[in-house]
Amino acid sequence: MPARGRLIALEGIDGCGKSTQSRALADVLATRLTFEPGATPVGARLRELLLAPDAAAPAPRTEALLMAADRAEHVARVVEPALAAGEWVVSDRYAGSTIAYQGYGQGLDPAELAALVQWATGGLAADLSILVDVSVDVAAARLAAQGERGADRIERLGPDFAARVREGFLAQAAQDPARWLVVDGTLEVDALTAHIVTSVRERLGDAPGGRR
Repeated sequence: MPARGRLIALEGIDGCGKSTQSRALADVLATRLTFEPGATPVGARLRELLLAPDAAAPAPRTEALLMAADRAEHVARVVEPALAAGEWVVSDRYAGSTIAYQGYGQGLDPAELAALVQWATGGLAADLSILVDVSVDVAAARLAAQGERGADRIERLGPDFAARVREGFLAQAAQDPARWLVVDGTLEVDALTAHIVTSVRERLGDAPGGRR
């Protein structure tokens, strides 16, 4: 049996650069790259309900349950089979986003959400969550450069919401430093990638097939 793979999650507010770093990290480590929400056929339909710019905003508890449903399917169909086969997985968002967005952002109880996440994932936690941290102003400027047309429903909730979400991510990282890494998302892209790769190898070792 192959050694079990590792799960690495990239987290942060919209516009922080985590998607770029997820792709770069997966490339260097030669791992499977995935994302939330929407990485499965069921998840793609849930993503449309959750993020379509013209979608009606669901109630906060509904939003949390839809996100949990997406994650349950993601773990069952993509993440857990890959880990069991010995693959490392890099996910653009994972459990930390529920606590930050639906907890701190939407005002739901983080402890209740943590129990929901635990149930939806069957207890599968990320081996390392990497918070790509930028200020709300920096993130907003990056999103503005993309144009309003490309913004999803949650990205349009504004700076006060983004500030609460950022607080949620930083709180999680402070509470569990052994499983979280906070990096400066304003660093030059390649320099940030190099820092993340070095930190992952220091924390988790070398991924099978990764390149130097």
